[in-house]
Amino acid sequence: MSTRKPKPRNALMPTRRDIQFKLPAEKISTWNRDSEHLSHFMNTLSLFFPVGERFFIDAVRNYRDRITDPELKKAVTAFIGQEAMHGREHEEYNEAMFAAVPVSKDMERFVARLLARLQKDLPPSFRLSATIALEHFTAILADALLKDPRVLEQADPRFAALWRWHALEETEHKAVAYDVWATVMGKGPGQYLLRSGGLLAASVILWSIAIPFYLRVLHSEGKLTDVAGWRWFLRFSFVESRFFQKLARPWADYFRPGFHPWDHDNRHFLKDIDRVAAQLQAA
Repeated sequence: MSTRKPKPRNALMPTRRDIQFKLPAEKISTWNRDSEHLSHFMNTLSLFFPVGERFFIDAVRNYRDRITDPELKKAVTAFIGQEAMHGREHEEYNEAMFAAVPVSKDMERFVARLLARLQKDLPPSFRLSATIALEHFTAILADALLKDPRVLEQADPRFAALWRWHALEETEHKAVAYDVWATVMGKGPGQYLLRSGGLLAASVILWSIAIPFYLRVLHSEGKLTDVAGWRWFLRFSFVESRFFQKLARPWADYFRPGFHPWDHDNRHFLKDIDRVAAQLQAA
């Protein structure tokens, strides 16, 4: 039986881009369509990013010395650089959230403590499994956002720019952590079970934290019982855009034994990424 490690498929080389967005903090609660329900849903996701991306960086960096392919090693360095920039910009974003909704600071601390505990207690292979699972999840969220311009078309321009930039770069590097996994873990039933179990566990943990966080934010803003706000948000999310339904099939495809992130080939979104990045930097 061959023990040769699989080579990365359809690799794209990510690029670290240093872009600052200078978000208007006073718009934090209503930056998207003047809806606190939609704005705070996305704000709640942002609370996970800085600490989550540091977890991803550490999980991938742990295996960097075992990578011999020079292109993959270069891609790992760029992945780390991109995630560091995402973390920095979402830290500024989250500071605006903390000022407007103080309870959100406690939420970020909870996530930080949880990931620190996992960092301490889980072996490196489990941490890498969680990383490729959550990288898949962020990649399919990014794809859904890029495919449906309605999600951001009536948003404040600077917040919209940050989310588009983040989605583009998540797309650009969506296979890097996975290719590290494939290189160091190889193939076999044990690898498959650990990979698949990572997505199941990560999905349950993520939503079991994010949904209560979101409801807590709305409660602190006096919007938890806003029936009209809920009606609009649910109609927009599940009927007009069908945003969440569109995640189901690509999420489930992860469990296919031969899955690779670039099987969902959406690189056409990246054809103008450097031009878009230059425009964002100039703005």
